[in-house]
Amino acid sequence: MVTCGTYLKHPWFRGTGRLRFLCDALLSMAAKHKWNLQAWAVFANHYHFVALSPRQAEDLSEFLQELHSKTALAVNEWENTKGRQIWFQYWETQLTFQKSYLARLSYVHRNAVHHKLVPEASLYPWCSAGWLQRRAPTSFYKTIMRFGIERTKTPDDFEVAWSPETG
Repeated sequence: MVTCGTYLKHPWFRGTGRLRFLCDALLSMAAKHKWNLQAWAVFANHYHFVALSPRQAEDLSEFLQELHSKTALAVNEWENTKGRQIWFQYWETQLTFQKSYLARLSYVHRNAVHHKLVPEASLYPWCSAGWLQRRAPTSFYKTIMRFGIERTKTPDDFEVAWSPETG
């Protein structure tokens, strides 16, 4: 599992277009680097994902460096600024136990609800909850969405705001 925040938790990706860009960049870079995303949630100032690594997570830093470089360059171009720091740091956790894996899947899928952006996880367009709801067996979806996340130790002290009108 990976969590990454923007520098000073600034909402560089606020707005529908920017959230879509970041989400698309995450999905395309993961595919390029052969990381099999299991869950993802993208916000104006941070993101989370759970993925299966192509090897033993050997190229995570390469994958994230490319993702962060591409997205930072875009933000700075949109705002006519060069060289400004956009991303701060990321935290990674290797999941080795099934319960830990399922709890973090639930946490990431439900993160927009955790941040009080939507009442139902599948309503947030920049996360995988809707994708999971449409593609997974109903029983699996319900199990994941009910799974306890209280004990997951995930860095997530980000304040986020979103509405369908403003992104």
